[in-house]
Amino acid sequence: MSLSTLRLAALLGLLAASPVFAAEPKPDATINSKAIEANVTLDSQIKADAPLSAYCLADGKKWIDKNAADAAKERKEDPQAFRDGKWSFERKYAVRSVVADRYISIVRDDYMNTGGAHPNSDVNTILWDKASAKPISIRPFFTETADNGPALKAMLAGVITSLKAEKKKRDATETATAEWFKGLEPKLLKIGAVTLAPSTDAGKSSGLTFHYPPYAVGPYAEGQYVAFVPWETLKPYLSPEGQAIFAGHRPKGDAEDN
Repeated sequence: MSLSTLRLAALLGLLAASPVFAAEPKPDATINSKAIEANVTLDSQIKADAPLSAYCLADGKKWIDKNAADAAKERKEDPQAFRDGKWSFERKYAVRSVVADRYISIVRDDYMNTGGAHPNSDVNTILWDKASAKPISIRPFFTETADNGPALKAMLAGVITSLKAEKKKRDATETATAEWFKGLEPKLLKIGAVTLAPSTDAGKSSGLTFHYPPYAVGPYAEGQYVAFVPWETLKPYLSPEGQAIFAGHRPKGDAEDN
């Protein structure tokens, strides 16, 4: 083997080992037809928990099956809508935090390209209880979570304060207005997709993070937003379960990532 061949082989080996050139994780579910290419990917932490993995995979498969059916119908009715190629969908499930070795917060990111002016994205969350092996809400952590009740009003006030601060960091204060926040209400189903934020105290949560896709609280160009409400703000409303899991502060890296 020549020296140049050896050098080329060595270079290829280095590139393969580099994170920059590492292969994307293989999808855990996929559909590839004339109308659509759709994938679902679970991160390694999720796949290590069999019940959680099964739940997320079933949820993801349902999503791509529905979009595949919609795409096939649309292609049959309007073939010209696919003149630039098939639709593209991708959903990723990733662990955000694990609290008390029991509560797992999952962020579910969606990407959709249906040939419009630009691709779209969405974000949602799952709070998984390992003890009961099922998704739950944040209700058990609070003494009350009634629509328009004191706990939800405190959460919403904290969300808006956080969003305004983030918009200031992004030089987007012109959209830090009531008009952009009018879709948020002091109701669990209207305040935003929620996760337990990690903490500087191991096994604890530093508060709640609320995740918003483009258009939810700002124009498309501003992208996604994450609002953080520290647990101290919600302390008057914590149940015994909530008091047991909240402590510490939000890690600096977590705030910078969001």
